[in-house]
Amino acid sequence: LYLGGYLLSLALIWTGLVLIGLRVYRSPWALVALGAAFTLRHRIPETSANSLEPYFHPRMLAFGLGALAVAALLRRRAWTAVALVAVAAPVHVTTALWFAVLVGVALAVLDLKMRRLGALGVVVAMVLLAVAAAVGPLNGSLTVMDDTWLQAVASKDSLFATLWPAWAWVANLGSLGLLWWAHGARTGRGQCTKEDVALAWGATALVALFLLTLPLVAARVALPVQFQISRVFWLIDFLATVYLIGVAADRPDRRTRAIVVAVVLVAVAVGRGSYVMLVERPDRALFEVRAVDSPWQEAMRWIRRQPRDAHVLADPGHGWKYGTSVRVAAERDVLLEEVKDSALAIYSRDVAARVVDRTGAIGDFSTLTAERARDLAGRYDLDYLITESDLPLPVLYRNRQFRIYALQELAAGSW
Repeated sequence: LYLGGYLLSLALIWTGLVLIGLRVYRSPWALVALGAAFTLRHRIPETSANSLEPYFHPRMLAFGLGALAVAALLRRRAWTAVALVAVAAPVHVTTALWFAVLVGVALAVLDLKMRRLGALGVVVAMVLLAVAAAVGPLNGSLTVMDDTWLQAVASKDSLFATLWPAWAWVANLGSLGLLWWAHGARTGRGQCTKEDVALAWGATALVALFLLTLPLVAARVALPVQFQISRVFWLIDFLATVYLIGVAADRPDRRTRAIVVAVVLVAVAVGRGSYVMLVERPDRALFEVRAVDSPWQEAMRWIRRQPRDAHVLADPGHGWKYGTSVRVAAERDVLLEEVKDSALAIYSRDVAARVVDRTGAIGDFSTLTAERARDLAGRYDLDYLITESDLPLPVLYRNRQFRIYALQELAAGSW
């Protein structure tokens, strides 16, 4: 399922890139350069979003649909662009929302009728948002995040732009400046269209939205924090890349320079990819349909054979340390999985309180003793402990790296 989703995401993204490049550029070498540049995955500063993910994530599928919407807008196919953004909404709602702002503002700049419809749409959206926040599913989301809530999400450094270092502000706001500079350079060559300018205004609207909501984020109001509005810079980074490639490689009168830019970017992309595959991660296949067999996976298979209501105690960092979480690999619940549980805590104060409570209760997992494990079992109704440590507890399973101990019987005093 995930492999199919990833291949679909890549197909949509690359189709969008080709359609955008065919409309924006005159030189085919510029399109080659754009494709190579897009493979150079990088993090959008302090946003927890990457320009391209090496695995399936719903936001990448939504991004592919958004790229197709941009391509449709460049061809003045307004309703096609609107429909594509609408399809993206149930896939990943916030990514679709940022594309809705980008494409919506661009359409409003291009078409008076769309401007009126867009204004009506904004009013309707604000009313629906107000109703949802007052009595609907977003009820309570306009509260201020308290210390417990903030403690649970402290590892998510992308949530609060007021804490960004100066270089992140320069990089993110600078991407909008580069976009407008590229438009100015292309206008001087007679290469800039009304659609190009409209997209630049759409990107400007995204930055305006970010700045307008920044005081609410600084005040720790839950809803704007949960929207993670700083990710709008992902879209601006994408557009800046498209048009900067146009400045560098889309000069019909300088075909040699276009070829050089394209060849250099392809060489960098291939070199980087080869290094990652052959040197940095030679043990990893290009595609992996199943989880790679390991002592962790062997232990997870044992846990998967236990009752479905089994409750497991494991290292809170097991997801990133061993490659998969207990919930995914063993299909059983775990007391704490720090990466995803803290991510869910962004959207629920109750979850945040549980994350803080369980994090404090576990403490330093590497120093976990049998006595502390028994205490945790009694407190949280735990059945099994999986660890790399040797402890004076009943061993139910052992392999070359992990031991699985019984906890429930000890907690009840009936072993």
